[in-house]
Amino acid sequence: MGKKKDRMIAALEHGTPLDAVPLWELHFHMWNQYSDGTFLSGPEYMKLSSAEKDRALRNDARIILEVADELGFAGVTIPDSPWDCIYTLPPEDRLTLAKYLYAESPDFLITAGCGGVMAMPDSNYMEFCYQLMDDPDAVEERCRKMLANGIDSLNRYSACGIQAAYAAADMADNKGQFFNDAQMERFILPYLSRWVEGAKKAGIYPILHTDGNISKLLERLTATGICAVQAVDPVAGMDIRVVKEQMGTRLCLCGNIDCGELILATPEKLYADTKELLMDCKPNGCFVLGASNAVVNTTPKENYSAVIRAWRDFGKYPAEGGKHEQQ
Repeated sequence: MGKKKDRMIAALEHGTPLDAVPLWELHFHMWNQYSDGTFLSGPEYMKLSSAEKDRALRNDARIILEVADELGFAGVTIPDSPWDCIYTLPPEDRLTLAKYLYAESPDFLITAGCGGVMAMPDSNYMEFCYQLMDDPDAVEERCRKMLANGIDSLNRYSACGIQAAYAAADMADNKGQFFNDAQMERFILPYLSRWVEGAKKAGIYPILHTDGNISKLLERLTATGICAVQAVDPVAGMDIRVVKEQMGTRLCLCGNIDCGELILATPEKLYADTKELLMDCKPNGCFVLGASNAVVNTTPKENYSAVIRAWRDFGKYPAEGGKHEQQ
């Protein structure tokens, strides 16, 4: 293979890359720390005129290409809108940015966040919980609409060169699964399965992102056909080594460097922790290195650079290469 994005493809297809562990971040906000240019998104971007926005998107694409090459990313996620943060673009502009990236034939897998599967609420929490019990038909109607919108997005993504998508659908908190088993079987798993089918039909690798402790859900989530799960949340007590032993080569694991540690720990500790993570998780492939969630712009550059150094030092596979085999 030899190409960085082929590392990502090999891992997502449950094999072992030929040369190195793929590096991918769910959300990377540090473009300006690694570039002489100015990456524009979020509120600053929204103030621009139409012509200025187009120039900004072309400039953003240039910065992504340069920084991704410098750091060795095998996948890059274009901005979406999971939070009110600086790394956000309107839906149509996200597609335009993907087109500009794809036109350059980048050596990374273009990835995007996607709706389609219901998740824990981030607002109106009590109202949602009551509705789950009192009006399940209304909840299921919401699930159907979300799935239809998600499938539509996947088809539009494919036309713009996006090759992988993650469904951001938190299903658990630090104590365990949020939805009970009956709710999982009615509202979550069948719709996740159909979203996965839609992604694969569109030629897109389907990834599930969920925070929380999903230990008891792993088998059922894997049965939906997802290629990978992202986070393997260390804050929720998820031990990626235990998960890897349990799932073998049936599921690619993406993560799971603690985002809080990225901000607060020393570069030396991050280097040592990343080394240990790589040495424990790279055997037999099915592993993508990255943070458990967003690498925010307040992350010290020296901290993230320590992760990159550890990856360069310990992320390689033996010279004879690995196997890129469907399991």
